[in-house]
Amino acid sequence: MLALFDLDNTLIDRRTALETWARTFVRSRGLPPDAVSTISGQLRARAYPEDFVRLDRVLCLGEAPAHLWQEYVDGIAESSQCFPGVRAGLEMLRAEGWTLGVATNGAGDIQRAKLRATGLASLFHGVGISEETGYRKPAVGHFAAAAELCGATLSTGGWMVGDGPETDMKGGRAAGLQTAWVAHGRLWGDGLPTPDLMVQGVVEAIDQMRRAG
Repeated sequence: MLALFDLDNTLIDRRTALETWARTFVRSRGLPPDAVSTISGQLRARAYPEDFVRLDRVLCLGEAPAHLWQEYVDGIAESSQCFPGVRAGLEMLRAEGWTLGVATNGAGDIQRAKLRATGLASLFHGVGISEETGYRKPAVGHFAAAAELCGATLSTGGWMVGDGPETDMKGGRAAGLQTAWVAHGRLWGDGLPTPDLMVQGVVEAIDQMRRAG
């Protein structure tokens, strides 16, 4: 059985990692405390190298954006942590013969850095990242590419697990996958079709997916 997982705020706590990095960065440059909210706001949804061209200008840093991007990649990877129980749950699925993949939007270098730093990289049969696949969730092409990287196809079905109602749940359903929404305390209220599973975290999703078969 194929199971694709979103990365940020599904398997790993990106919000906390971003806040930790932003505070460290602000202290390292002697910037005013309110620069933390400026950085976090700019990078909250997603971060790409071009974002650091804007941040360099807004914060008057006078630094090479490419250097800032690499500092961000290294710092976020170092600050990233899996949610409790994620690694053990993925190991259990692999031991039971599941085919595991990542289906995430973002830049390839930072997404792979986070997977390596958290020790998750070796648990997946394939990793689909939008910058590398040429498709962004919720495009069906992204899910198809992620499945292919795992040596699987969407025609045999499977699961998509993620925290995004549009990107993960709507996209996963359109790709013919069963869907498991990771709520993290939120309520489902955007008018989209209800996911197959609504859970608080990945560990609960894994438990219910195993029972569903």
